[in-house]
Amino acid sequence: MELPSSDDIYSLKVDDFDTAKLLTNAARQRDERGLQDVFIVDADSHHYETESVGELISYIKDPVMKQLSMSALGVARKSRGFPYSRVGYQDVGGRITREPLRQLEQTSADGGHRDVQLALKRMDSMGVDVAVLLPTPMMLMGMHPQVEFEAQIAWAYNSWLVERVLSGSDRLKSFAYLPFNDPEMSYRIVQEFKDVPGIVGFLVTSVRQNAVHDNVYAKTYAAIQDAGKVLSFHTGYDWDDPTFGSPSRFVAVQAIGYPFYNVVHCVNWLCNAMNERFPELDVLWMEGGLAWVLWVMQRIDSEYRMRSSEVPGLKKLPSHYMKDMYFTSQPLEAGDNHLLEMTLKAIDAKNQVIYASNYPLPDMDVPSVIWDLDCLDDQAKRNILGETARKLFKL
Repeated sequence: MELPSSDDIYSLKVDDFDTAKLLTNAARQRDERGLQDVFIVDADSHHYETESVGELISYIKDPVMKQLSMSALGVARKSRGFPYSRVGYQDVGGRITREPLRQLEQTSADGGHRDVQLALKRMDSMGVDVAVLLPTPMMLMGMHPQVEFEAQIAWAYNSWLVERVLSGSDRLKSFAYLPFNDPEMSYRIVQEFKDVPGIVGFLVTSVRQNAVHDNVYAKTYAAIQDAGKVLSFHTGYDWDDPTFGSPSRFVAVQAIGYPFYNVVHCVNWLCNAMNERFPELDVLWMEGGLAWVLWVMQRIDSEYRMRSSEVPGLKKLPSHYMKDMYFTSQPLEAGDNHLLEMTLKAIDAKNQVIYASNYPLPDMDVPSVIWDLDCLDDQAKRNILGETARKLFKL
């Protein structure tokens, strides 16, 4: 395989690919820091469901949707059964090759499902004990124009994931995908998967325009709360969103797009007193980094003090509700260590932040990113890397 390049001088051909070799430095850091003796949970470890789209499509219940997906897979191929696109240069013009080259990696014919083999290989390299496996292309399904397509794919994906992937290793867990554009199907999925082994919670992709406080979701939230599971909001980017129409460089979309969707949904959640309505529901905000949390805390508290009459359902400062929420660490903002330290302190990172790698996406974090933080004591590091997730996911 020839990797893309703007100059023939720098062209590179790859004949094979191996996750363990790619993560050689991560394995070295694991050994140097003794992380093999630390319980580590990766709360956001991605696989590419489109690589198994032929299997996945077979789980679609609606015959029309199944035929349309099979047609897209067999004739057009470019949509691979998922007819949507994403504008961006997340792989930095082909420089970051973890995602495309994984398709070259060889797995054992008798070693179980390919996704299981690849997941365990990277987990072992990084010293991860348990990983929460999440989809990747489906993260944009919230903007799909066909509500029924998201609903059918969600049911098929969850069924396929449980039967073909999670059953292959008790080290793998996941959140069942909620087709949030279809409130009734979302509720049905909670009822169907809430007691399924390996399902630790339910996933809402944040790149969407739904109002999270709408009463059509009340019974779904109540069902998740009653089941003792986690409600997670996983953010992303969408350069097609008119909000991001002015940035001319993807770096700007990457910088503000990921936090943006979580900010909108989180503030909406707070202002509509969802914490009071569902006080036992654990809410997890994913992949937006941590800097946005401190900004929202300051901003919403300031506005609340001036306009508290608009949010009569709140019984304490909005930021105090945020301290009851959970946040994944990735991508941990690099740069000013003082700002990062203040952020970690403000959101009670020792108890509310859980480690996530986001592997194999370009902005992934290995466990040493947490372990090497001087501003955290040993117990705080262990909590973030695994102990808080152990309690949150009831592992």
